[in-house]
Amino acid sequence: MTSLTIITRLTDGLPLTASIQEDEQSGRDLQHYQSQAKQLCRKLNAQSPDRCTLEAGDMNFHYLIAQGVCYLFLCEASFPKKMVFAYLEDLHSEFNQQYGKKVPTVTRPYSFIEFDTYIQKTKKSFVDSRARRNFGSINTELQDVQRIMVANIEEVLQRGESLTALDTKASNLSSLSKKYRSDAKYLNTRSTYAKVAAVSVFFITLLIYVRFWWL
Repeated sequence: MTSLTIITRLTDGLPLTASIQEDEQSGRDLQHYQSQAKQLCRKLNAQSPDRCTLEAGDMNFHYLIAQGVCYLFLCEASFPKKMVFAYLEDLHSEFNQQYGKKVPTVTRPYSFIEFDTYIQKTKKSFVDSRARRNFGSINTELQDVQRIMVANIEEVLQRGESLTALDTKASNLSSLSKKYRSDAKYLNTRSTYAKVAAVSVFFITLLIYVRFWWL
């Protein structure tokens, strides 16, 4: 299974540690993905969505942002998203415990490269088929992955559009949708009142007519 795990500091995209696994045919493609991963990490900031999936053909980038650190994982698109984010949550828990206080002070790239040992071990446990079968019973509190934002890596990188902008657009669409529902409800209410008023005027006119015409 070809994969890339990279952990970076959010403020400046400084790589703190990384782990690469590649098969015999993935060399050139993996270099391309590594370049994309570095560009993406430099784009992220405190306003970016804290969980996101970026589609890249047969591969997907997934990232988790927590406590000033970005945990990014590249894997095959068929790999279950729920398992990916459980893996990233695991990395965050362990990495923050070991190095969380040191992250703001380091200046050298890959200062915590020894964490690769833990990454490799953890990734193996999540990829293992037996772990997949038992996954449903050990991660009942994992967040709803269906609500994680999904975008396309090429659009984000080539168009220069930040994930913050995408998230803002999603929020704006949600706000517009709510406003539309509110306006529709208001118009329906006015329409109802107008109908009631018209019926009332009709009956009042009818009563006046009957009274003065017949009496």
